[in-house]
Amino acid sequence: MVEVSIKTDMIIVGAGPVGLFAVFEAGLLGLKCHLIDNLDRPGGQCTELYPEKPIYDIPARPKVTGQELVDDLMQQISPFDPVFHLNQQASDLIKLENNNWQMMTSEGEILESPIVVVAAGAGSFVPKKPKYPNLEKYEEKSVDYAVYKMNKYQDKELVIVGGGDSALDWVMGLEPIAKKITLVHRREGFRASPDSEAQFKKLVADGKVDFVMGNVTALNGPDGKLDNVGVETVEGEYVELNCDYMLPFMGLKISLGPIAEWGLNLNRKHIDVNTETFSTGTEGIYAIGDVCTYPSKIKLILTGFYEAAVMCHAAFPYAFPDRKMATGYTTTNTAIQERLGV
Repeated sequence: MVEVSIKTDMIIVGAGPVGLFAVFEAGLLGLKCHLIDNLDRPGGQCTELYPEKPIYDIPARPKVTGQELVDDLMQQISPFDPVFHLNQQASDLIKLENNNWQMMTSEGEILESPIVVVAAGAGSFVPKKPKYPNLEKYEEKSVDYAVYKMNKYQDKELVIVGGGDSALDWVMGLEPIAKKITLVHRREGFRASPDSEAQFKKLVADGKVDFVMGNVTALNGPDGKLDNVGVETVEGEYVELNCDYMLPFMGLKISLGPIAEWGLNLNRKHIDVNTETFSTGTEGIYAIGDVCTYPSKIKLILTGFYEAAVMCHAAFPYAFPDRKMATGYTTTNTAIQERLGV
């Protein structure tokens, strides 16, 4: 048996909004959390896919960007000092004789806890990379798969590639600040919402953005910095589009990874749970957020927040039957207020 290096009350696999809120709910009960995520920062899809895109269905927040939501959650959980293990996956999971779970990460870190919470969203995801010549030469210099800071593209010439919601949304989002935007898509039809498609076509009709039907066939420029992108149009012509940055939005590859090997009740890459506790059916392992499924499931962030609260209140007496659980309201319970530092 490998020696355990880290013991904690709860291991959370996934540091998206739902995983972060689980830290808050666990912290109110006095539980210490460690989180594992394959991304290089907390936030999950909110920071990876739409950090500056507005979200409108968070309670009491008429409008909040993905990054603002994550920043607020990080501030909210700060009194509980969670520990993050980033840039790594949760891999091997072993049941110990003391009834705890031992987990090893892809970086060789070893954690032990009576509670494991899978809050992995849709699973580990990476962008689908197009098969362009010499693509790797331009990555992280002038080819971006997500928009993290919009001001990076101020007064720049952009080529956006794709025909889904992400591509059209970022055409519309960046059009007010970019010098020029050209969308490249292989056909006239789109996979985006009708509203997004209508807004995009109006921008094209008004001459505010360009649209080229065709396929990217060449990336041109020295030292990883693009000068232009070569496109073969559907008419068979070759055109070169001046370009400071290219943003391909070709979709994501999503996988549960090692989680799929843990013997949980899987249902089409989702985990079946008991809605009274959000237990997976394996003692001590729970699932919340988009990764879990049950009849009437609604995939919303606010739903995941509810699931996190129910899960923590169910997991506490299971894992720590001899401890008294602080219940009640944050407005009146002094023990909870002390943990919050208020």
